[in-house]
Amino acid sequence: MSKDTVRTGSATGALLLCRAEPASVAPAAHLLREPMLVTGAGGPWSVLVPEGRPWQDGSEPVDRVLTGWATALAVGAPWPALALWWDADRAGFTLASGFRRAVGYVWLADGTPAGEDEAMRTFAARLGLDPVLDVQALDRLTAPDPTRVLDARARLRGLLLVLARAEVALPAGLAPGEPQDRLREAARAHPGARTVAWPGWREAVRAELDAVDASPLGPWLPRSGTPRARALALAQIAVGLPLTVRGLRRRGAGWAAAGALLLAHGAFGLVHDLTRPRD
Repeated sequence: MSKDTVRTGSATGALLLCRAEPASVAPAAHLLREPMLVTGAGGPWSVLVPEGRPWQDGSEPVDRVLTGWATALAVGAPWPALALWWDADRAGFTLASGFRRAVGYVWLADGTPAGEDEAMRTFAARLGLDPVLDVQALDRLTAPDPTRVLDARARLRGLLLVLARAEVALPAGLAPGEPQDRLREAARAHPGARTVAWPGWREAVRAELDAVDASPLGPWLPRSGTPRARALALAQIAVGLPLTVRGLRRRGAGWAAAGALLLAHGAFGLVHDLTRPRD
């Protein structure tokens, strides 16, 4: 069995955390066009459990898919998205926040750190974690472990312990190291879980418009006639188009989804300009 086959096998899993309520996350997740389950994950957090088709069929590694999805979810939203992923060889995370460059860290399967220490500090700053206590805890996750007690998935669990101080609390059964099918079973059993499935463009546009109207982004929308709102929509289209083309050319499901979501957000903004009443 090849290394790529192993990395896309049944041991592979992934979760997406968003610092927003499920009702706000679901409309954005629709546009990823990947069947998912969404439920609460403590405080203001939600967790998305994808079906995982892109890596299960071997078309793309899980880390690349999750980076694209996290970027897509965060770039047009007022909240960050955190991707957790693991396979037979490695485990890691990616944090996406707005238009800023995503930041992440990787551990080899035996727990050997394979990232940059500065990435952890940037991660802590963007999530508003304690600059002393939490950063010290994160630094310990990047330190070598000669005893090999902490493997990659144990490091991810340590990351979640730090995030617990930011109110992250994953439902029972959603733990790093579980294969994707078990994660979905655990999420489906949660009383607050709901299915996120592609409803078609008309329904997706309507849901997105309603969700954005009620979000903190509402004042930025072109319906108010502000130049900055229209500029934001055009910028999203300008960035989304090359990302979509790049994803399609390289058969990258994650980046194609990020580009498509950016294009959709920009288009939604322009639709507001045409269809919503002016102040």
